[in-house]
Amino acid sequence: MNAEDIQQAVIDSVSPEWRHDPYRAYEVLRAAGPFVPGPLGTRLVPSHREAEAIMQDSRWSHAEESELLHPDSGVELPGSFLWMEPPDHTRLRGLVSKAFTARTVEGLRGRAEHLVEDLFDKILAQGEVDLLESLAYPLPLTLVCELLGVPAEEHEAVRQMSGAIARGLDPDLLLSPAELDARTRAVHEFNAFFGDLADRRRAEPRDDLITALVQAEAAGVRMTPVELLGTLLILVVAGHETTVNLIANGVLALIRDPAEFDRLRADPGLAVSAADEILRYDAPVHLTTRTAREELTVSGQTFAPGDAVIVLLASANRDPAAFPDPDRLDLGRYAPGRRAGRHLSFGLGLHYCLGAPLARLEMEVTLRAIARRVSSFTLRQDPPPYRPNLVVRGVSELHVHIRGHREDPS
Repeated sequence: MNAEDIQQAVIDSVSPEWRHDPYRAYEVLRAAGPFVPGPLGTRLVPSHREAEAIMQDSRWSHAEESELLHPDSGVELPGSFLWMEPPDHTRLRGLVSKAFTARTVEGLRGRAEHLVEDLFDKILAQGEVDLLESLAYPLPLTLVCELLGVPAEEHEAVRQMSGAIARGLDPDLLLSPAELDARTRAVHEFNAFFGDLADRRRAEPRDDLITALVQAEAAGVRMTPVELLGTLLILVVAGHETTVNLIANGVLALIRDPAEFDRLRADPGLAVSAADEILRYDAPVHLTTRTAREELTVSGQTFAPGDAVIVLLASANRDPAAFPDPDRLDLGRYAPGRRAGRHLSFGLGLHYCLGAPLARLEMEVTLRAIARRVSSFTLRQDPPPYRPNLVVRGVSELHVHIRGHREDPS
């Protein structure tokens, strides 16, 4: 493999023209070696072994990501525990972690099932829909807004702000001036909206997460106004934008693989393992960064303090060294009794995704409803159009013709 092929694969992996299928480029990068020269003076990490080793090693810091990817953003992206290390990371994550434990999230199952049933009633009544708008967005957006305490009439405003910020998570060098301006406006709107909502919860407490955060603040837990808004921002964006793409990616994968769709319909119990397989097969988040805190050696490569890497999560999830037949969708791959490699879609170590239990629940409930209520999907365009987003990757629309089971009253 020559240097030109490798460089082209690096370009293709970030090119909007290949957003629908970056996996071909990832395959070339994995073959090129465990570390590939990347943009911004970084090394790309495309393989599972090295990605896993780096992400679970606390000597690699995540705190420099904002400076690395957004060097000129200033205060436009509020501080969040996502980009912190202990002790600040521990302090802030601890304030919100109770809302996302497996037990607490399980208590949301009934609400999630009710929402999904209502959504499918409407979808099946129409027959021809954009599943992104009719299913993938409403479920996670509603749940995270209700968890935080955002009034129902403000959910759409939160979605619009969140969408611009999610696009703004991509490296600044990939964003147009208009997209940078849109991110700036969205962050200012977000700060104003949630700053006002936090003030209202201080005056009139309710049973929601924003109230819990401001009460903890009042009880003496140290949290600056910037930290509060930054925490809320990451809860909103990570709390639904990623799951939107997870649901859309999952439906798209099932449409393209009728045998696996039939398998799910025959055994709805596969929904639990299927959620993790879809996370592995087509991850909603494709990359993250780490910076060496000290001199470190991984797979024979030595990194000096301050050296940065871009971990290609979605590439690691398709590594044949970690997953047999990695390009095949296997809904039973993570079923009990089967030994499967650990996917990296939720990260590892200190920065393991706080919302993982909620994302799994939302995907499982959606898959169970599909298995029970849907007899067929027909995709209107393949590949569907994709958003330009690199970090949080997904379709911009997913138009399908959908048919329900005859016995389904819809």
